[in-house]
Amino acid sequence: MPDAPLSPAERALAAAEALFGDSLAITPKERPNLLRQASRRLDADNTLSADALLEALCVVRRKNWASQLMNTARRAGEVWVTKADTQDAVAGITDPRANADTLRTALNDTLTTRWQEMGDTPRQVLEDVRADLTDTGLILSARQFDTLSRSIAQAFGSVDLGFEDDLRLAEERRAREQADIEARAEERRAREMARLNAWEDSLISFDELPGVLQCSRREALRWVAENRLPIARRETRNDGIELFFFDPVELKKIRSKLTEWRIKSSGRPEVLDLGNKAGNAAIARVAALDRFAAHFRTARALKRRITLVTGPTNSGKSYTALNALAAAESGLALAPLRLLAHEFRESLLNRGVPASLATGEERIEVPGARHLAATVEMCPFHKPVDVAIIDEAQMLADPDRGAAWTAAIMGVPARHLFILGAPDCIPLVKRIAELCDDPVDEIHLERKSPLRTGAPLALSELTTGDALIAFSRREVLDLRAELMAQGRRVAVVYGALSPEVRRAEAARFNDGKADILIATDAIGMGLNLSIRRVIFSALRKFDGRQTRDLTSQEVKQIGGRAGRYGKHEEGIVCILAGGGSPNFVRQMLAAPPEPITELRPLVQPDSDIVRVVAEEIESDSLYGVLTRIRRAVLRPDDPNYRLADMEQSLEIAAALEGVEGLDLSARWTYAMCPIDERDNGIQRLTAWAADHAAGRPVPPPGTGRLPHPEHASREELERAEKRHKRLVAWRWLALRFADAYPARENAEINTAILNDWIEQVLRTQSRMRESQKQQRNRGFSRPKNARSERGPQTHSFPKKGRKTLSLGQKPAKRARRK
Repeated sequence: MPDAPLSPAERALAAAEALFGDSLAITPKERPNLLRQASRRLDADNTLSADALLEALCVVRRKNWASQLMNTARRAGEVWVTKADTQDAVAGITDPRANADTLRTALNDTLTTRWQEMGDTPRQVLEDVRADLTDTGLILSARQFDTLSRSIAQAFGSVDLGFEDDLRLAEERRAREQADIEARAEERRAREMARLNAWEDSLISFDELPGVLQCSRREALRWVAENRLPIARRETRNDGIELFFFDPVELKKIRSKLTEWRIKSSGRPEVLDLGNKAGNAAIARVAALDRFAAHFRTARALKRRITLVTGPTNSGKSYTALNALAAAESGLALAPLRLLAHEFRESLLNRGVPASLATGEERIEVPGARHLAATVEMCPFHKPVDVAIIDEAQMLADPDRGAAWTAAIMGVPARHLFILGAPDCIPLVKRIAELCDDPVDEIHLERKSPLRTGAPLALSELTTGDALIAFSRREVLDLRAELMAQGRRVAVVYGALSPEVRRAEAARFNDGKADILIATDAIGMGLNLSIRRVIFSALRKFDGRQTRDLTSQEVKQIGGRAGRYGKHEEGIVCILAGGGSPNFVRQMLAAPPEPITELRPLVQPDSDIVRVVAEEIESDSLYGVLTRIRRAVLRPDDPNYRLADMEQSLEIAAALEGVEGLDLSARWTYAMCPIDERDNGIQRLTAWAADHAAGRPVPPPGTGRLPHPEHASREELERAEKRHKRLVAWRWLALRFADAYPARENAEINTAILNDWIEQVLRTQSRMRESQKQQRNRGFSRPKNARSERGPQTHSFPKKGRKTLSLGQKPAKRARRK
């Protein structure tokens, strides 16, 4: 049987190949793909030029070259080399006969470009690379650090300027400092624990009181009932009997008062009423946090009136209170999120009321303004105002931030205080008002538009105006990919995004530039959204501790976003097909407020309480002070207050024990800094504190390498989100330690760059799978001028500190808006 005739592509390929003889070493495995590439490059005469053949063969071989480079880098321990680096390196190779040395040279050139684009100094680049690696759990060995520093230094001209030696010396100093800090911290923690254990061992029981005070048992019992004796520790036995323990040092201080007590005491002993004000005052004398309500002297000096405004989402709570706030001569609006603080301020400005802004990481001072919008944690406790608003009061029960709401409600110095929240917050707010002796008026508002449960929906049945709710970042992005694969325009909102990006995504959805919003429960607060239907992807969530069913409050808070008044006649709440039962949603929406069994508000120490406790125990150790507070100052069975979770503050305090040169107040400030422990936050914070203590300026985190938004992977998006979190922490500290954190303008520029880039990644409608598929089909092929044809492989923002941004956003304008 005769051979089949050759196709034009096969003939052209054979002719072009003959020009090079055997030098191209084309393998049988390469030939089918090479033929496909050759057929795309035939000219009008069905011939293939030599250059076209070389280009086609490079396309075929680039995937293998990239794999070879990645394997070589991994064997050499160069864990900082990414897949994108190897793809960039081989994309510029135009000779298919490239050997290992040529490939390595191309990779080195790519890394040089990457380092130069990441920052202005080798030290800054090194820190950013190290931070990115630490995020993935990689800690560099001494040999790896030496290789990395040499690569970065060479990118900045180490041969002439000695940058490489500087980096190596700086790393050696850093390693010594870190070792010294850890050793000192361990030693001091052990000393403080020994000190605490010795104190606890010195405590005496009630049975020993008569001998120490030289009184009768009956007198001792009466003085305990009258709350005259300072109880150092309480314990409750398994049979319910409460045991009191006393500090003999404190008892000796009150011996001189015993004669006076004996004269004044008559009749039956007072019974301790743990719920009344006398009981609170007595408890306040024996433990610092038990005097929490009295701690806010300015608020206690005012005759405050509380108006509690409750109702479901879309009931107009904020509108009612903002009108009263705008009419007042002075006022304060406290919000749970920076985004909401901005919205409060804009609402006041729209009503013609000048207002300033204060959040953890930014300030906007308006000269002459007598109104302030702030986050709850930034509540000013010493400047009285006529009217104040505290929003989302149901956060009182939140284990992480509830203590901030307790402090704000107890301490805000306002003559008329509006507290806004879901009906669930009513018992806790009333309990706090009772502890503060403030009268409470109640206003309950009903939802302005009806809300009903709809039938389950398939993903393909989602339409314009729908919001799909998921409970993890990964699920949000998975659903986004599925919907975009169907040609849908999608906006996303989840907790890791900055307020600026969340707001931009919400605007795209509200303006009709995105059909569907996919969000986590982060939409429950702080965004005005024109949603017709809310669709839950599931009815269970992982809350950081366990996977559980959604609570009725969560279903109401999130589902209530459907049917915005004035935009939609009704709101509809649905479940994605296979995600659960509509009956569950219906029951949760109709359920009454969940009963609150724990009415003790959460409290945590502030700087004043930390200082007082430190003076009391004669210690300048923040770790020792917080350990004493947690173990001895406020017991778990205290009748009026609960101690908030202090684990992260205690971990930071423990790490800071080895940093010399920071006073107690500064270390407490560091312990309050918003960080993510999963992002190596505590170690990074300790390093910053060490530089601060040593008088070295702490540079702001960089943006890292930002690929073009159309080609960004999920990993690169997540890396950018983590960099943004580092900048949030840095800016938070810069507002409190301006001298140690001086480069605020650079930090603002880096923040704007990251926000802009992240928003562009989310806004792009090119499907990631399709993009990757096209890259595979092209074999990473790019002509020499590919950067201009395909778009820059790295973001074309300028290096840090310059004033222009390539995407049309001027940082000066962005900074003013912030």
